[in-house]
This record gives sequence, C-alpha cells and structure tokens, in this order.
Amino acid sequence: MNGISTLNKPFTGVATDSTTDLMNQPWNGHDTQVLVVAAVGIAIVVLQIIWAKMHAFLALSIGALFVGIASGIALDKVTTSYETGVGGVLGYVGVLMALGAMLGKLLADSGGADKIVDTLLHGRPATLPWKMALIAGIIGIPMFFEIGLVLLIPVVMLAVHRSKGPAMLLGIPALAGLSVLHGFIPPHPGPLAAIGILHANVGVTLAFGLLIAVPTVIIAGPLFGRLAARMVPIGAAGAGPAVTVGSGGNAQPADPQDQGTDQGTQADRPRRDAPLGKAQDSEATRSPSFTWTLVTLLSPLVLMLVKAGADIWMDKGAALRPLLDFIGDPVFALLVAVLLAMVTFGTRVGFSASTLTKKIGQSLLPIVGVMLIVGAGGGFKQVLVDGGTGTAIAKIAVAASLSALVLGWIIAVLIPVSPQARRPWLP
Repeated sequence: MNGISTLNKPFTGVATDSTTDLMNQPWNGHDTQVLVVAAVGIAIVVLQIIWAKMHAFLALSIGALFVGIASGIALDKVTTSYETGVGGVLGYVGVLMALGAMLGKLLADSGGADKIVDTLLHGRPATLPWKMALIAGIIGIPMFFEIGLVLLIPVVMLAVHRSKGPAMLLGIPALAGLSVLHGFIPPHPGPLAAIGILHANVGVTLAFGLLIAVPTVIIAGPLFGRLAARMVPIGAAGAGPAVTVGSGGNAQPADPQDQGTDQGTQADRPRRDAPLGKAQDSEATRSPSFTWTLVTLLSPLVLMLVKAGADIWMDKGAALRPLLDFIGDPVFALLVAVLLAMVTFGTRVGFSASTLTKKIGQSLLPIVGVMLIVGAGGGFKQVLVDGGTGTAIAKIAVAASLSALVLGWIIAVLIPVSPQARRPWLP
C-alpha cells in the first residue's frame, strides 16, 4: 500500500495468513496506544460536529489525520492512507448513490410516487398497514431513508385521516419498510459499502437480503404497528377522535375521555378530506402508469437477482455467465433503470430533453454532502486499519472468544446511537 506497512493492510473479510498471525500475537504497547488514539479520534470528531458545529466531512478528515499521525503511520503516508480509504468507498458507492438520486428525483417529479400511493391506498382499511409497508418498500428502492421519509409523511397522514385510525398503525409499517430496505438491500449505500469492503457477491447479498428483509418488515411493520398503536393510541393532528385497534386489526373509536385536551378547536383542525400534496412537477403534462412505474423501479433488482441466480446455480465456466455478471452489476442495473426512467418518468410525462438534463443535475446537489461524508468515513476507517486499530480489536475478540457476528452486531448497535448518527449533514 504505497509504503504503508504490510502488517497493517486493510482487512478484506478473508483471514489471510498474515492477518491470522497478527491476531494471535501477544498484546503489546502499540495495541494499547492505537485503541486510545482511536477513542480520542472519535471524540474529536463528535466534539467538532456537536459543539463546534463543524461540517461532518471536515470533522472526519481532521479526526482521520490525527489518528493516522498518533497511531504511528509515517507522516508522508498518512494522507495516502486517508485518500485510499476515500477512493475505495466513493469509487464504488459514489457512482451508485448518484444513479439512485437521479432515479429518485425523476420518480418524484414525474408523479410516479403519487401514482404508487394513489393505487395502493384503495381497498379495505384493515389492509392499509400492509400496503403502507409495501409502498415504503417500493419507494425506498431508489431513495435515501430521509428522502423517502419526507415523501411518505404526508401519505401516512392522509391515510390516517381517511381511515380515522391511530398514526402508529400506519407510521410504523412505513418506517419499517424504509429502514429495512436501507439497511439490507443494494443499491443502498450501507449494503454496498459492506459489499465493497468485504468483497462480497452483490447478487447473493441481494438474494439473502430480500430473504431476511421480507419477514423483518412484516414483524417490525404491520405486526408491531398494531402493538404500538395500542401503546400510543393517537391519530393525526386534527383527525378527530382517536381510535384503538380491534382484535382484527381494524380501527375502532376510543374512549373520548382518554383523548386529552390537545385536539384543538374545530376551526383549527384541517379538513379530513384535504387532498394530499402532490410531488409531481408542474411541467409534467401527465402521470406515468402504475405498471411502468413498477417496471422502472424493480428493473435494477430484477437484473441483480438474475446475477444472483447465476452465481448460485450456473457454473462459472458457462458461456452466458460473463454476460449475466455484467448486466447484474449494480452500476449497470441502476444505469439501465435511470435510462428507462428518462423515458417512463421523463419524455412520456411531458418533460423535454433540457428539462430532464436540468432535473438530473438537480438530483445530484442534495447528495454531494452525503457522498463527501461517506468518503471521509471511509478515509477514517482506513487510517484506523492502517494504524493497527483493526488488529488490536481482533486480538481482543480472539482473546474473548467473541463471535465475529456478535462483534459486528455490537458495533452496528453502537454506531446508530452515537451523536454522529443524527444526520449532521441535514439542515
């Protein structure tokens, strides 16, 4: 790695002989040093973000350089280590983030998201929680969690007004659908970053991700939503009397005495039949059909699943294998989806070529900060690894006979509850 000690090469997910040897070596003073430095470096990042109100990209960059120097990496190699980490993350994840942002922008501005919502919200009230989870899953395919959440909030509130049911009954399934898609399914940045670092197979990851995601959404969404609705039986603001959830999952009027006094006067309450604020751009002369909206959104997943099937059932020497690997790569799959969206969400709804170019350019503006932060996080990770922090943590795990799955779960739990996980790049 350009002069950085081979003893501190990044861990790729496969235990090489040198990695195994390092993990089984006795604890030494350098191991203690790098753990202390890592803790101080993380504290520096958090303090800069929370107290100094510094942008997370700058805070992570400063923290990474401090960790690299204090860990003993040669001064002329510290920035090389940081740049390697940034490039390793953005070289793969950055392209997909950009393509996903383009697809999400065209979906919203064309009215495709409205079409999905309007189509799926029809039917029996008891099916609304399940439909809300499905809507969140479909909309969450090309969008970041925060963008999907902003888009779904008015949808959830409208559905609550229409069903006169508790907000939790529909809000929890929407959050579950978005969260699970964001955490389990490529092409979202989290799964893709893990795939890139561990050199995992995208197709197999997608297949197993869907296998785990579906029951997870069911349990954490509609099923838990019924319990949450009993625990917090409140409706949307101004929705009239709150309701409870019956044994069959249907909304039933609650005791008026349990509603409190914060309902407001009738004049203060919005109309229950108020129309949903549409996301469709005013330049669109018509809306995409529901069928073509689904085809466009699901096309990248289908292509990646084809590759997953080839990885599992097709021999590596098969004549079609290189072609299927190519079309199932996330970059190609998302590029196809964006090109298809330029027709189904673009020219077919009335957007001109110049309008499409403008919208695609606009879609990249909100994610620039996110991409820089993701890249800086990769740089921070790399100096931790190159400085020896990864080896020190591995020694602790080996000494404690700690399972890699348990260690990964602990780290995954600690990261979301840290101050940095409060999305400092958002306004």
